[in-house]
Amino acid sequence: MNIKVKKHFLIYLGYKLKCCIGKSGISSLKKEGDLSTPKGTFGLGLLYYRKDRVKLPKCKLPKKIIKKNTGWCDDSRSKKYNREITLPSKFSAEKLYRKSKIYDLLIHIKYNHTPVIKKKGSAIFLHLTGKTNKPTKGCIAISKKDFLKILPLLNKKTKISIS
Repeated sequence: MNIKVKKHFLIYLGYKLKCCIGKSGISSLKKEGDLSTPKGTFGLGLLYYRKDRVKLPKCKLPKKIIKKNTGWCDDSRSKKYNREITLPSKFSAEKLYRKSKIYDLLIHIKYNHTPVIKKKGSAIFLHLTGKTNKPTKGCIAISKKDFLKILPLLNKKTKISIS
């Protein structure tokens, strides 16, 4: 069963959860830095989490602890573009270990994944909303309470459909 994202709702197995999407809406022509959420159906990658802040429920997704030097390359000049990297890096990268709690739990959405196409967009995640439900830079964000509700129901075969 796929997760469905339509406008400002994430729908999965009977749950209809409020979500935030990219500031520029949903686009089938996603480009790096355009603030849009990519349209399409994508697999889910690793679940990343802050072990110091989150007690994980049972989960069937492969997991990885976010360390202080965990990053995600968003620089299309790099061979590691749209991949997890170790910081510091000479290339531009998103820092996953943050003061804000939006990346305490995140799942990589396999957009522009295989093959990776330069400048097509990177670092697309399902992550937590901040204190205010502001639009994202292209990711999908839900509350921590809602994330923890659906997390035990997800597995490696789960896909996300964004329309």
